[in-house]
Amino acid sequence: MLEITGLSVNYGTIRAVRGISLTVARGELVSLLGANGAGKSSTIKCIAGALKAAGGSIVLEGQDITAANPEQVIRAGLATVPETRDVFPDLTVAENLMLGAYIHRRDQAGNRQNLERLHTLFPRLAERSNQPAGTLSGGEQQMLVIARALMARPRVLLLDEPSLGLAPAIVERIFEMIETLKKSGLTILLVEQNVNQALAVADRAYVMRLGAIVASGTAEEIRSGSDLSAHYLGG
Repeated sequence: MLEITGLSVNYGTIRAVRGISLTVARGELVSLLGANGAGKSSTIKCIAGALKAAGGSIVLEGQDITAANPEQVIRAGLATVPETRDVFPDLTVAENLMLGAYIHRRDQAGNRQNLERLHTLFPRLAERSNQPAGTLSGGEQQMLVIARALMARPRVLLLDEPSLGLAPAIVERIFEMIETLKKSGLTILLVEQNVNQALAVADRAYVMRLGAIVASGTAEEIRSGSDLSAHYLGG
């Protein structure tokens, strides 16, 4: 469903991503693992259209989106939850959510139906619907940005470090939601430093180090690999 081939990303003369290839099949959850600076977030930003590829291709359901801008990527069926948890703090939770439905703004009935589904998945957001987003806790803001991305009705969801900076109990809840989304049939590419959590929900995983993919396999194969810690610790 999502096929990345020979993807490279540069920041000036620095090669952040070095010709990586990966695939995510329909309905699959694939984790992209690695330490800080491995190139994971640069990969996600490039797939999402926020960074230009220096080489390679990104194909979504047979459509080449390598040169697409962020709006074109969303319209193609791929939504991203960035690691920065960007909410519009002065807008209400409901207003933030409706911004995610921008590409479907003429389908008000469909948006209401989708919103009801997301309120079931994220009941805390329903309770705080009229509350300014800036007053939410970190965990609630993470729920909001995930739900806002889902308002675009994507076929593929990119999640960039959803557990970053959250308390362990909130991380557990976020990953329960990710598991629920996976069971619904949504295709997910998950970037995460929390290896145990990421592998617990993943079908397959790739490990990045210094801009390159250094290991890949099923979640169990990656979990049991003796060199996983070396990829993280630089050994």
